[in-house]
Amino acid sequence: MMRAILQKDLWSITSFLENQQYSFNKKNILTHLPEKFIEEAIESISSWENYTPTPLIKLNKLNKELKLKNIYYKDEDKRFDLKSFKALGGAFAVYKIASERKNITVSTATAGNHGRSVAWGAQRLGLKCKIFISEFVSESRADAMRNLDAEVIRVKGNYDNSLKECIKQSKENNWEIVQDVSWEGYKEVPKLIMAGYTIMIKEIIDEIDINSITHVFLQAGVGGMAAAMIAGFAKLSKNIPKFIIIEPENADCVFQSIKNNKPTRIDIKKETIMGGMSCGDVSSVAWEILKNSTNYCLTIPDKAISTAVALLAKSRLSDEKIIGGECAVPGLIALIGSFNNKEYLDKLQLNSESNILLFGCEGLTDKAMYQKLLSDGLQKI
Repeated sequence: MMRAILQKDLWSITSFLENQQYSFNKKNILTHLPEKFIEEAIESISSWENYTPTPLIKLNKLNKELKLKNIYYKDEDKRFDLKSFKALGGAFAVYKIASERKNITVSTATAGNHGRSVAWGAQRLGLKCKIFISEFVSESRADAMRNLDAEVIRVKGNYDNSLKECIKQSKENNWEIVQDVSWEGYKEVPKLIMAGYTIMIKEIIDEIDINSITHVFLQAGVGGMAAAMIAGFAKLSKNIPKFIIIEPENADCVFQSIKNNKPTRIDIKKETIMGGMSCGDVSSVAWEILKNSTNYCLTIPDKAISTAVALLAKSRLSDEKIIGGECAVPGLIALIGSFNNKEYLDKLQLNSESNILLFGCEGLTDKAMYQKLLSDGLQKI
């Protein structure tokens, strides 16, 4: 492991930004993601059949190298049969919508995991489901949604194109959109989805003293999970850690929005391996939380993804073998990359008293992609 960790050119951080507008305000955060939403989501999801909290794993071997106090990894590969935290949000939103409206058809645009959650939620309730995907979504991910009885509609272009087509056809056919990104006039459903994610914080509280956490590394696509985790801390923790947002260098809509102090659209010219994080717009609901609650934003290239996947799989970072997909490892990469840059390390104040929380937000959600990444990574470690 040491050989792989010491490859500074591999564990690089492309861009680093300190948020000049940082001003953490619990009351304001819980205005944008209300406490009643969080409470209902936690109560509902914890009562679902086959619900089990996902593991919180200590990356003790990595911690020995980096000389921190603790590094915790929330392993979402064990989340129901969907192997992603996304199982929590979309399915909960479908449940809430269906409790108020009967005989509906639900729709969404997705890079994969969110769509599976919506499809699963619809299947559980016997609803029709339409899923829109871009040309870059793998056929294995499409099949996973078809296996949940969803109709999958492939759209030419990227994720943003699939979202536009989803909105268009949903309006024409009176389908209920269950989308994890918000826009003007569409905010209630994304709040429900984000509320579903917050059960991860409740599960962590049941395992460790969450007030001891000093740093939380959060992946961001449209920013929904990151904002939800911050809201979870605002509601359930007395201590407020540093929140660090990580994005692909080619899809850094949160980074650019915080840099410009306003939502900023990104034109994605090159797709990243981290397909679930390849988003050009920050969700407006998420933005209202992230804009003042994020301490730092980092962007990373794709090159360390396969190495990180392999290190987890081969028990090089902990005593356990961990299956983490391409979107599970950006926080891990950013953490290691910070130790290769003294300026970043000093700004983040990472030291022997630091307790780190990472979110392994997906596991084996795309078998072909995972096997390729693992094979490539094994050659590097």
